[in-house]
Amino acid sequence: MAATLIGVVPKFVSPEEHRNIVGSTPVSFNDIPPVLRHEEPVSVTFEPSLDGFNEVDGKEGVLYVLESVLIFMSKTGKGFQIEYPSITLHAVSRGDTPPSIYCQLDESSAKAMKIDDQEAEDEAEEDEDEEDMDMRVLNIIPSRVDSLDSIFEALSLCAALHPDPPGSDDEEEGLDDAFVDLPDGTFEQFTGTEDEELSEVGRVRGDFINNNRYAPY
Repeated sequence: MAATLIGVVPKFVSPEEHRNIVGSTPVSFNDIPPVLRHEEPVSVTFEPSLDGFNEVDGKEGVLYVLESVLIFMSKTGKGFQIEYPSITLHAVSRGDTPPSIYCQLDESSAKAMKIDDQEAEDEAEEDEDEEDMDMRVLNIIPSRVDSLDSIFEALSLCAALHPDPPGSDDEEEGLDDAFVDLPDGTFEQFTGTEDEELSEVGRVRGDFINNNRYAPY
């Protein structure tokens, strides 16, 4: 699943605390807690629902937009965290009642992780009559409507810190589209000397001019 259930909010620091820690030259930068970019009282909903997390759990809690992960901790003591690469889309939805932050979560990577072939076969049989869903929708509903833009900006900032890794499918497809296969014999290899190469270039330019003469009449 894109959302992982948790019971405790991990330690974090404010941007100012992070600057002070980095300025003091810590022994290990890897031990520095993640930076908190926004904290907001919210309620959340999932579609489809998240196993182990019910409607009561999502009714009231706090959203923590950390640079490392997105976290929600409910007043019931249950929470979840989501890694930013799993959030394929986030947007402000003002048309709905109430307004919210709309997020699409990629579940395809989680579905692709199988322990063994037997489990894959068993799950395939169980899912025959169910819709194949690779996406889950998360709606974040803040207590204050005017905080929508602040949450969105913090999400955008943190998501930008976790770009797709090099060699992703989209990038490879883009590279494939950038090259065109030409028929054999389209270009001839030049094997002459440097002086002959210059003469050859001049001949090509001359042929172009002769074949494209300006004819005013």
